[in-house]
Amino acid sequence: MSNVVKVQAGYKAQPLSAFMKQPAPPEAAKIDFLPATTKGIKENFYTYLDAALQLVPLTQENKAIRARLARIGVGPGKTFEFMDLSLEQKADVLQAMKDADKKINIFLATGMKNINGWKLGSLFGDRVFYNGNWLKRAAAARAGIYGNDALEASYPMTRTNASDEPLDGSKHNYTLTFPTGQLPPVNSFWSVTMYDGKTQLLIKNPINRYLINSPMLPNMNKNEDGSLTLYIQKDSPGKTKEANWLPAPAGPIYLVMRLYWPKVEAPSILPVGKSTWTPTPVIQTQ
Repeated sequence: MSNVVKVQAGYKAQPLSAFMKQPAPPEAAKIDFLPATTKGIKENFYTYLDAALQLVPLTQENKAIRARLARIGVGPGKTFEFMDLSLEQKADVLQAMKDADKKINIFLATGMKNINGWKLGSLFGDRVFYNGNWLKRAAAARAGIYGNDALEASYPMTRTNASDEPLDGSKHNYTLTFPTGQLPPVNSFWSVTMYDGKTQLLIKNPINRYLINSPMLPNMNKNEDGSLTLYIQKDSPGKTKEANWLPAPAGPIYLVMRLYWPKVEAPSILPVGKSTWTPTPVIQTQ
């Protein structure tokens, strides 16, 4: 990190006019943006959607859905107001949102391959990859927005053990063991990140550790047979094991494994769902 600070200190930020030794241009008009908070976005969702759609080009894939949205007043330059709808229309919109949320959850639970409790699938890509599959795009945003495509990174994720029982740090302790010679096969690096199962946010913990990754391996303890065990629990497993501790929430657990630049030769996570390497299950120990 100290080297990063040195690099950052070598940069100087200044307006283009100052760099070119020219008079500064007139100050831009103030824009009163809506609050970019969870509460603000929920309360002003359609205003945000109208604004965002101004930046989304019309394509063959989104032409039909854009036309459907326009029919109810949603789109660039439009001002859809939910409160102006009739009670019946409001009920329909809310039910549609509820149905969509259910479809997304079902897709994430069943639309990917379940291996040892981990969900494996290829959720991320470009416009050609999705080809108008809005459900997959919504599921990708729910699971982990801005993910890379499979060749750049693969993302096994889990909320359960191999028996499909929910992971819960308030009830149990767990381990995740990589057998000897079976660490995630990558050309770059890998990580296992802990999230709160309810919010999908990182977990505040006494050692400020939010993930365990391959650069940490030199400081971790391996078992006598050469395997590597991670201790997944809310309380410390003890000083001798703390180097391998991934602090968990006191509640539902959501784990995401990131494999950056996965190897393509066996063993490999690719092709996703038909791989020669698979993550081992999370084991309940207490």
